Amino acid sequence: MMDKKHIESLVQEALQESDRFLVEVRVSTDNVIHIIIDSDSAVNIEHCISVSRFVEGKLDREKEDFELNVMSSGLDHPFHLLRQYKKFVGKSIQVVMQNDKKLQGKLLEVEETHIVLQEEKEVKQKKRVIKKAGETVHIPLSEIKQAKAVINFN
Repeated sequence: MMDKKHIESLVQEALQESDRFLVEVRVSTDNVIHIIIDSDSAVNIEHCISVSRFVEGKLDREKEDFELNVMSSGLDHPFHLLRQYKKFVGKSIQVVMQNDKKLQGKLLEVEETHIVLQEEKEVKQKKRVIKKAGETVHIPLSEIKQAKAVINFN
């Protein structure tokens, strides 16, 4: 099986001097490698290709066969790193707590131990549903099961 730590260090090397960063490396028992990268700005297909070529060039297929997949974290992927939360300050996110309670709102602040969220409440007004600002809550990161961006088409 491929060494996950070695692959992580190769990805870090490939991404240095850019605003892109490693989110996750998964290696299956049959050597299928999944690399997920993100950026403070944007990740495009060329960035993924560049990381793929760099990592593949440093691994020896003669020694160990593998399949390599490099992808962007994308809006539908949950946050894994504090840096991903920071990227969404001022934007809407959805948080699922450890007790499975769901919260949604504008991410106001990100600290090492917690986030601050301005909750959104849906209010029925005549025949429409309007989102209004609710209370501001401090959420310890340890109580978050999953958080991800909310895609808004307005």
